[in-house]
Amino acid sequence: MNRSTPLSALAAGLLLGLSALHASAQPSWPERPIRVIVPLPPAGPSDIVLRGAAPKVQEILKQPLVIDNKPGANGNIGTAEAVRAAPDGYTWLWTTDTTLTVNPHVYEKMPFKASDLQPVIRASAFSQTLVCNPNVGVKTVAELVKKARATPMTYASGGAGSPGHLTTELFSTAAGIQMTHVPYKGPAPAVQDMLGGQVECGFLAGPTVLPHVKAGKLLALAVSGAKRSPLLPEVPTVAETGYPGFDATFSLVLFAPKDTPAALVQKMHDAMAVALRSPELVERLAQSDQSVVAGNAAETATRLAQDTQRWGEVARRIKLKLD
Repeated sequence: MNRSTPLSALAAGLLLGLSALHASAQPSWPERPIRVIVPLPPAGPSDIVLRGAAPKVQEILKQPLVIDNKPGANGNIGTAEAVRAAPDGYTWLWTTDTTLTVNPHVYEKMPFKASDLQPVIRASAFSQTLVCNPNVGVKTVAELVKKARATPMTYASGGAGSPGHLTTELFSTAAGIQMTHVPYKGPAPAVQDMLGGQVECGFLAGPTVLPHVKAGKLLALAVSGAKRSPLLPEVPTVAETGYPGFDATFSLVLFAPKDTPAALVQKMHDAMAVALRSPELVERLAQSDQSVVAGNAAETATRLAQDTQRWGEVARRIKLKLD
């Protein structure tokens, strides 16, 4: 050892060497299957996107994705399980944004906080379609608003706190009307009662109502998002019907437990973004009335904050509380 070498320099060199040795000893991620918790029932819009993206993600990361559906309590049960998972990059959460933007406002007791998770990527965006039974006698949003101001009307949704419920309440505020909410356990039974005339109108997911619109059994008046649906290009947005700025767009988002290392979050984001932007998946999502976003973590966090404020205001106005 050179006696002239300062002690501080020797210490720095030793620490650098140990750091390099430690880094080289760290296992590369991923080395085993990756679990993605979906706190929603299988075969819904969430699965369409995730299962479509999974093959490409697996190809990039060279490990299988294990999709684990854990439905219940509007996503709270599966989300709580993801929050409890080790932040090691082997457990992720794939869910609709409402799990974090709506649930904290309407459940008295939440098993997690929004801050327990970090957004990875906003995968896709989707809106709701305003449809009515033809016997209601309205063909435009203006006609619906006029009728709702003159006579009591009902609307269906897939359940209290669902996107359709919140969208209708947001629209009702914008239009200055009130309609009686009839909640169902999912959009399918809501559509069936609308077809049967037991309930008059409702904002529901495009793929659920599209076959009935094409068959002339339901009339589509508007879509809730900022853009027209490619499946119903002739149907205007709510904003285009006289309510500028109206935008009730919902998202599918990938989250990670909050302490998951940034390098792993970025690697998962990049793999998922490549998969989402594949032409095949873009087309598949378009056919289910969804559009690919593939937004980065910062953009996703900004959107979630905006939606949390928007839906919180709606929930407080209608005094929405769930057990």
